[in-house]
Amino acid sequence: MKSKVTISDVAKAAGVSNSAVSYALNGKAGVSEQTRDKVLSVASRMGWRPNRAAKALSDASTRTVGLVLTYDTAVLSIESYTMELIAGLTAEFEKAGYSLLVRSSSSRRHELAVLREWVAAGAVDAVLLMNVELGDPRIELFREHPRMPVLLLCDESLSGGLPALSDNGRAATHLVVDYCHGLGHRRIARVAGSEQMGHTFIRDNAFREESAAFGMDYLCLHADYSPESGDRCTRRLLSLPQPPSAIVYDSDVMALAALKAAASMGVRVPDDLSIISWDDSFMCRMSSPGVTALNRDVVARGRKAAGMLIDLAEGRTVQPHAEVADDLIVRGSSAPVGDGVGVEVAV
Repeated sequence: MKSKVTISDVAKAAGVSNSAVSYALNGKAGVSEQTRDKVLSVASRMGWRPNRAAKALSDASTRTVGLVLTYDTAVLSIESYTMELIAGLTAEFEKAGYSLLVRSSSSRRHELAVLREWVAAGAVDAVLLMNVELGDPRIELFREHPRMPVLLLCDESLSGGLPALSDNGRAATHLVVDYCHGLGHRRIARVAGSEQMGHTFIRDNAFREESAAFGMDYLCLHADYSPESGDRCTRRLLSLPQPPSAIVYDSDVMALAALKAAASMGVRVPDDLSIISWDDSFMCRMSSPGVTALNRDVVARGRKAAGMLIDLAEGRTVQPHAEVADDLIVRGSSAPVGDGVGVEVAV
């Protein structure tokens, strides 16, 4: 027969989650006083006693950093950014004897549940947050639990005062728009990511401001980073009475899909249309024509993030950091207006 009452037993009897029970029993913020009183009452009635060995383990360092990936699996399986970031993270963690714990999540709600479990159980020493949204509920969670170190990959203005590593989207935007203007493009477009994402918001504003400063017409469509959405948005833009002569894509996957979409519509790249990707990848280098892209060293970004996370986990102060401006790698997908070399794209 079962001789020891567990947290799961108390949670089931109280009708709350395991993490809520852990918060209540350990005196942590994260539950209301009403819930705390209910849990304590149920635990007392059931004869719950703390497991001292488990408590000692939860208070000890795990030398582990947690990362929850909340992605559409169809997109995650083909985009390169996350894998390059993880490569940089793990390379740096290995040097310091740390591990990366990666969990997959189907929704932001499920991700929050995982993060609450980690915070309540002390399962990791620090957490990395990606794809920060406007009004992101994860920020409030970690502000309520300052003892759990966290690093956000986002602009400092979106971090709610928490440590952040920014990719300097404004400077990169200036570089791209200035490049297009220098080639003679006066009507440009962008196929961006989700409007909910903080980095999309930063880029949206920066592209509007930069194109206006150069006196250029600018259009923007939002997509989900999938090749299907890249294809669909490209066809919409190229079907306009006055289509853009250059389109910037927020991911390499969408830019590569645009090559095929343009070819199927009889639009020559780069004679009739210049294509630029915000992310560089192996496929951008190997496609025909090669895709002009920002030279964002994502592996180096992962290494930098890992160093900051280790400092946070070991109690050292970390200041927000903005990376230097990216370079632009010019390939065959972009050219001056009317001066392309006539590369035909194979369908």
